[in-house]
Amino acid sequence: MYTPSSMEFGKESPFPTPTAPPYPPSPPVASLPSHVEHSTVTTTGLPLNKTKPSNPPTAPNPDSHSPVPWSTGLCDCCDDCNSCCLTCWCPCVTFGRIAEIVDRGSTSCGVSGALYMLILCVTGCSCLYSCFYRSKLRGQYFLKESPCTDCCIHCCCEECALCQEYRELKNRGFDMSIRWHGNMERKKRMSALPPSIQVGMFR
Repeated sequence: MYTPSSMEFGKESPFPTPTAPPYPPSPPVASLPSHVEHSTVTTTGLPLNKTKPSNPPTAPNPDSHSPVPWSTGLCDCCDDCNSCCLTCWCPCVTFGRIAEIVDRGSTSCGVSGALYMLILCVTGCSCLYSCFYRSKLRGQYFLKESPCTDCCIHCCCEECALCQEYRELKNRGFDMSIRWHGNMERKKRMSALPPSIQVGMFR
């Protein structure tokens, strides 16, 4: 029986040995943009759809509109000397006119002024009644609560607060002397007037 020697084991076999076919090289992975975070790359080199949007939508802010300042300061009484003198001598008249405009004619100037004077004579705390109308005025025109709370302003400086509210309504187009209904009639007359037409000069 023929047995191969050790020299014959070292020789190469004339028949090629089967080997596994070589795998193709994997394609290079493309560099991802900077805004893609935590993305998973597949074997094909393409990222999955797990990108983070660069500008996420934000919820609307309901408090985006800030309160507007008053047209005049609390101590700018000299801007309107007539209302200042009226408030110093007859604060009930000033308050009555303010209350009628703020209430849009639902209460009259005489009734509000008489009630203000009655509270002032009986209790001396008419400021607690007038500060309610300051808060109502601020709510209608979205004014700032400055320089402090409404109650503190009326308790510490009642006349200055009434003058400021009086000037605010005047600066917003109200004629305080003709009361609410007079202002509404004037507004109707002005809206009924035809627009003025400026005629140019022709040669």
